[in-house]
Amino acid sequence: MSTVLPPLDQPLAAANAAAASFAALESKLDYLAPDDVELVRRAYRFADQAHLGQMRHSGEPYITHPIAVAAQCAEWKLDAHALMAALLHDAMEDCGVTKADLIEQFGPSVADLVDGLTKLDKLQFSTREEGQAESFRKMLLAMARDVRVILIKLADRTHNMRTMGDMPRSKWGRISAETQEIYAPIAHRLGLNQTYRELQDLAFRHMKPWRYSVLSKAVTKARQRRRDLIQKVQQEVQGALSQAGLSARIVGREKTLHSIYTKMDDKHLSFAQVNDLYGVRVIVPHVVDCYTAMGLLHQLYKPVPGRFKDYIAMPKVNGYQSLHTTLVGPASVNVEFQIRTEAMDLVAEAGVAAHWLYKVNQEEPSDELGTQWLQSLLDIQNETRDATEFWDHIKVDLVPDAVYVFTPKGQIMALPQGATVVDFAYAIHSNVGDHAVGAKVNGEQVPLRSELANGDVIEIVTAPVSTPNPAWLGFVRTGRARSRIRSHLKSLAQDESRDLGEKLLAQALRAEGMGQLPGHEKTEKPLWDKLLRFTGNRSHDEMMTDIGLGKRSANMVAKRLVTLLAAEGVKPDALMLTRERFTAHESLSQGAVILDGAENMSVKYATCCRPVPGDGVLGYLGRGEGLVVHTDECAVARRLQHKDAERFITVAWADEPVRLFEAGIVVTVVNGKGVLARVAAALVSAEADIVHLGMTDESAQEALDLRFVITVRDVTHLDTVLRHLKRTQSVLRAARIMPAGSA
Repeated sequence: MSTVLPPLDQPLAAANAAAASFAALESKLDYLAPDDVELVRRAYRFADQAHLGQMRHSGEPYITHPIAVAAQCAEWKLDAHALMAALLHDAMEDCGVTKADLIEQFGPSVADLVDGLTKLDKLQFSTREEGQAESFRKMLLAMARDVRVILIKLADRTHNMRTMGDMPRSKWGRISAETQEIYAPIAHRLGLNQTYRELQDLAFRHMKPWRYSVLSKAVTKARQRRRDLIQKVQQEVQGALSQAGLSARIVGREKTLHSIYTKMDDKHLSFAQVNDLYGVRVIVPHVVDCYTAMGLLHQLYKPVPGRFKDYIAMPKVNGYQSLHTTLVGPASVNVEFQIRTEAMDLVAEAGVAAHWLYKVNQEEPSDELGTQWLQSLLDIQNETRDATEFWDHIKVDLVPDAVYVFTPKGQIMALPQGATVVDFAYAIHSNVGDHAVGAKVNGEQVPLRSELANGDVIEIVTAPVSTPNPAWLGFVRTGRARSRIRSHLKSLAQDESRDLGEKLLAQALRAEGMGQLPGHEKTEKPLWDKLLRFTGNRSHDEMMTDIGLGKRSANMVAKRLVTLLAAEGVKPDALMLTRERFTAHESLSQGAVILDGAENMSVKYATCCRPVPGDGVLGYLGRGEGLVVHTDECAVARRLQHKDAERFITVAWADEPVRLFEAGIVVTVVNGKGVLARVAAALVSAEADIVHLGMTDESAQEALDLRFVITVRDVTHLDTVLRHLKRTQSVLRAARIMPAGSA
């Protein structure tokens, strides 16, 4: 039913004053054990003493407000700790009471609830954008470690809105807008429909007083005209259901003023055109009765096409379940019917609070509830009695697309679901992300790829020498982190490509009989400018980077440079020219690019043949992809050499490579229990790390192939690994993987 509010000129504070004594609250605590009632009384005495001398805008003692909030929580049948927190919720903020005081007096559970409420009270929503409102709602939900914090906060806001008439009118707009945009939607998400409707109406009443007043009078007149109609519908429905032997409770309900106004505003209707002001709720014992009742109603009145919704088969996210159907009643007036069970009605009106209400009000077995959502909540409560775990369970649906985490200084940050420590580091600052080497989450050391959860407190450990790792791109979620990492790697690749370009140009120049590149003195600048005009580059660095990436041929640039040098009287060295030409067919010459594994982005090792130190190698300068190293037996490299020979350059291994290299191997084994473990153990004993494992999907076969990518120091180490494997029990063959067609 809609909440009927008195006219604006009659403040609600006077009506509340009579009920706002502890005696009135105590009368609602009959569901608590005597010891729990005594705990609530102790909290009341403490709060009364703390707020002594404080007054509300209405002139009443301030304690009337905490009592009213606790009374609303008692309506929802919240536990004693929640009621105590409701009574104490302003004590920390307004009275100088510390959390330590509350722990000493009432224990950590109550103190945590009050502390959570105090944190929420400090948050003020300042912008009006819809997206900001949504983030703020989610942040409130995420910050509340316990669902009772949100429930007490909603009770607090509801009482403040009920007594808004006593506050200065200058505050009405801001507080009402915040209520409509933030707190009413939270109540809706939690399924607290009665509170949701009341908050909407109260906010509408104080934001648009004149429209509220006019609409209220119009609804009152319409109510008098339609009263007979609704009574007639209720009687006819009751008669039809009783005749069919169906027990049902029939309740008339009225659309709220806010929802009427919203419908008129959205659809540009006059009040007379809003034809679904009234509705009827049919409450039946069992789920199957809902569908039976709907069939009987459709025989009694004609249904309106397209106005049927089955929220029983497909419940709303907040657990709401009902059948909705609109029928053409007497005098051709449309009447909306909601058909549901008692348990569904409890969830529809009280939502999350039904979790506590059910424990007190319902005696039927839980398997008759008819809603999995409520059932799962009750199961958790039965198993753990832990409100925090209960809240975590429902927050998955309430805040599905973000996590809210804290910096060590308590600043809240919103990140996408699945965000990692690295995303958090980049969200703080690009430099923090770039230099991150470790992290602590809630005081414990964690890997950088760890995903974050709501409420985590994250501390990033940085080091000046650290730089972004390309592997981070595999797990970061935010665009900021991804773009920053890519930008750094691109810059790194350009520096390395420039250095490689200089090496390649120097090598090509030696092949033309020139010992070294011209310097960068002022006297050499005209020479370089002419060369840049030839290549079309804007700078020396850009030209070298293009050569390193394979976008320009080092040989062509070298030939042009020799021509320019010849014009200035510099002649090629005949001895060097002869030596270079005679040794060009050899695998190694003075101009070879030396590979030691430290090249990072500028040199790639082909995955088709996976060269390792000791292999004969070829360097292919791909267009725009830098230098790609293949084994000289690789079939892929041979095909490229056949059609693009001028892009191959001489490369050679350094005497002492600085890292391990990947190699592919295939191990054929007898299919049986424990084989994979034995093979893995053999690899470990041979000091080879496993990077990747794949196997043929032939579990029924007697023999199967295991394909590994492992890391080795060189060819000798690889041979040792293969010998280890061949000696392992159940291994039939072990060999290195090479591209098809390789020699």
